[in-house]
Amino acid sequence: MSHYPVMLNEVLAALSPVDGGVYVDGTFGAGGYSKALLDAADCTVVAIDRDPDAQKRAEAMNEPRLIFLRGCFGDVERLLREAGIEKVDGFVLDLGVSSFQLDQSERGFSFRFDAPLDMRMDPENGQSAADLLATTEETGLADLIYKYGEERKSRRIAHKIIETRREAPISTTGQLADIVRSCVPKSKDRIDPATRTFQALRIAVNDELGELERALSSVENILKPGGNMVVVSFHSLEDGLVKRFFREKSGGEGVSRYAPVAEAPTPIFELQSRKAVKPTPEETAENARSRSARLRAATYSGGVT
Repeated sequence: MSHYPVMLNEVLAALSPVDGGVYVDGTFGAGGYSKALLDAADCTVVAIDRDPDAQKRAEAMNEPRLIFLRGCFGDVERLLREAGIEKVDGFVLDLGVSSFQLDQSERGFSFRFDAPLDMRMDPENGQSAADLLATTEETGLADLIYKYGEERKSRRIAHKIIETRREAPISTTGQLADIVRSCVPKSKDRIDPATRTFQALRIAVNDELGELERALSSVENILKPGGNMVVVSFHSLEDGLVKRFFREKSGGEGVSRYAPVAEAPTPIFELQSRKAVKPTPEETAENARSRSARLRAATYSGGVT
């Protein structure tokens, strides 16, 4: 699997790095965006990641302009404050699981390998996917799989999980994938029937949507006026959150055109593009991971018009 950063050219164009700027790469992963920013300008990059393996990769770069902060990007405001950084010129997020995490069988993110059912981006903290399956009741499981995986057969899958765990714990990726495949017919698009359930569990285990909401709510507190926020998402739930946030903060949604002018909140963001930017056909041909990618970017005005 490719470790090449998704939509790199588009991300750099949206961030517009300049000499002396400070940029946050909230999902360091393999370090692709961070390296590109450091190459593009004589700037400082603050890299955030909760995965201890990402920290090792950052330290191996041996780059004095790179500051690595171990933690969740949803805590960006606190992490920056503790590092003595008040405001930054840009903030980028490449959401979802990294290719390194998918490639490490022992992490339990992928059903390409039969491995312990873990899925934690920080393997040292929190509840694993196996723990979640062992403790969540049937209705909760069905709701989780439907909401986060957009899986129409969620009730059938949840019922089968409960039936199976009565006999023995579900502890490996192979066990779970087989359970889901027994409930969901193969689709014409040849995507594995287990894909959506695995996505749902991963999102739940890592509180990925909550993480994104917390990061978005911090943006106006950490960006300098003129600073850019860029988010690359890979499924409709994340993209929907980002789209709504940017629309509301740019005055494009949620305000009645009949309301008195005084009641309309001052827009604090300017959208760089009204629609999500998609990867080029050339990129999708070279990097399968990029096919579902959507980039949204906005510039923070600070309410100054």
